[in-house]
Amino acid sequence: MMYTALHFQRTVGKTLLGLVVLFLFSSHTLLGQTSMGPVFEEGNAAYNEGDFGKAATLYEQVIKMGQHSAALYYNLGSAYYKLNKVAESIYYFEKAKRLAPNDEDIRVNRAFAQNMTIDAIEVLPTSQLKTLQNRVFSALSLESWALLTVLLAWLLLAAIVAYLTFRSSRSKRNFFALAMLFIVGFIGSFSIAMSIYNQQEETVEAILFSKKVEIRSEPNERSEILFLLHEGTQLQVLDELQEWQKIRIANGSEGWIKNGSIRRLDAPN
Repeated sequence: MMYTALHFQRTVGKTLLGLVVLFLFSSHTLLGQTSMGPVFEEGNAAYNEGDFGKAATLYEQVIKMGQHSAALYYNLGSAYYKLNKVAESIYYFEKAKRLAPNDEDIRVNRAFAQNMTIDAIEVLPTSQLKTLQNRVFSALSLESWALLTVLLAWLLLAAIVAYLTFRSSRSKRNFFALAMLFIVGFIGSFSIAMSIYNQQEETVEAILFSKKVEIRSEPNERSEILFLLHEGTQLQVLDELQEWQKIRIANGSEGWIKNGSIRRLDAPN
């Protein structure tokens, strides 16, 4: 039994290496939420006074200082919404939603901003299994899943140490059961965190900032124009070829944009 416990410890130790990047990113995000300082408060004061342009400028300064949080992105999206800047508003509401996927205020205001867009794009229906997966994945942000995974790993190690330390059979059984419980939780949260991470890495989401662009069937100006898109549309970037970008929108339609002005949601600001 001692060999099994030590084997668990080595396995967990190796697995934790894969969480280092997620954990550091999570710590950076949490620090950003608590250290935005007087510039952020000055932006809030400007917003409350109705000076939305000044508020947006101040919030942008906070981002340039290296601070990032759902509250910051939400306030910036709200300021741009008041300024009737559709693409900017949707962009920052979407970034806020990534950090706080269950925040009702973000969801509602994101919907209000979406109503300002010209293009009404019907989202493709998803299967029940995919819907369930999306609900589980969106229960916490990526950073929160990563932190939960690290916490469960430490609890697992503590349970293993306690199992090896205590002599009584009853205590050993209790800590062994706890270790099994933490293993299941660790594997589940780790799998979810890595799935979300890989999904975000493989799927390049962006917001269109061009007022109007033509979507063509091929990356050349002689090809057929399939449809038009306007600012504020959310899309996926599938490929790039010189000044052309292949994109997909929510209804599954694909095409090529030439010199489209888009901002990727995984960008630092």
